[in-house]
Amino acid sequence: MQCDECSNGKILDVEGMSFAYAEKTNLSDISIEIEPGEFVAILGKNGSGKTTLMRCVNKILKIKGGSVRICDEDIATLQMGEIAKLCTTVPADAPVDFSLKVRDFVALGRTPFVNSLWWEDAEDERIINQAMYDFGIEMYADRRLHELSSGERARVLLAKGVVQTPKLMLVDEPSAHLDIKYKVQVMELLKMLSEKGMAILMANHDINLLTRFCDRILLLHDGKIIADGKPNDVVTQENIRKVFDIEVEIVQSGGVNYVLPTGSTGWDDLVR
Repeated sequence: MQCDECSNGKILDVEGMSFAYAEKTNLSDISIEIEPGEFVAILGKNGSGKTTLMRCVNKILKIKGGSVRICDEDIATLQMGEIAKLCTTVPADAPVDFSLKVRDFVALGRTPFVNSLWWEDAEDERIINQAMYDFGIEMYADRRLHELSSGERARVLLAKGVVQTPKLMLVDEPSAHLDIKYKVQVMELLKMLSEKGMAILMANHDINLLTRFCDRILLLHDGKIIADGKPNDVVTQENIRKVFDIEVEIVQSGGVNYVLPTGSTGWDDLVR
C-alpha cells in the first residue's frame, strides 16, 4: 500500500517509541517527525542506538511502546512487503562475496512490486534504467558487485534503494568505508534525492558532513534524543562534550558549523 499523499504532511511520524533488548532499555521516548524532502541525520556515539532506531522504524525490530507511522500507516498493522513499498533501507555496504551482476542487484529493489510470474515489466525497466543513469553506474551493469570499489558499490546500493520508489529512505553509515571524495559524493547524491521530495533518515558519524549537507540533526545519547534541530543549533561545544566526552572548537565557514577536536581523550595517560 503506497500513499500518493500523506494527509498530515508527514512521511515519518514516531511518537513515544521505546525498545529494549531483554531487560535493557535501548531506546526511550523517541519522537520524530520528517516531512517530504527533509534530509535528517541521527548523530551519536557508538552503541547509542542509531541503527537500532532505524530497525524499529522499518519493523525489523518490534518496538516495546509508542508508535511508528509511515505515510499515515501504522507499521504495526502492515506486513513487511507493504512497508517495503513505503520505506527502503540502504546498508553501509553490500557483501563483497555477492556474485550478482550490478543490474540484477539493482533490479532487486523492484521485488516488492512484482505481482506476476514475469519479473520485470516496461515500467520496472524504465525505473531501473533511470536509477542506473542518475547514479552513473550504467557502465557497471554486467560487472559483479565484488569487482567494484567501495565508492562504486555505494552508488549501486543507493540506486537499488531508489528503484524501490520509497517515500522514506533509511541510510546506515553510507560513507563509513569511503575516502573523502566518495564520502562527499554520496552525501551529494542523498541531498539530490531529498531535493526531489524523498524523506531521508541517515545514521552517520561524520559530523562535518552532516552539518554541511543535512537539514536537521537528531542527537542521540543514552537511548534518548537530547537535541533535534538545524545543524548549527545542534552541533555546539556543549552538546559534543556531553555526547562524545571531548572538547572541540566550533569554526564556521560559509555559514556552516564545523568541528575541530581540541581536547584529549585521556588515552595517553592510561597507557603510560
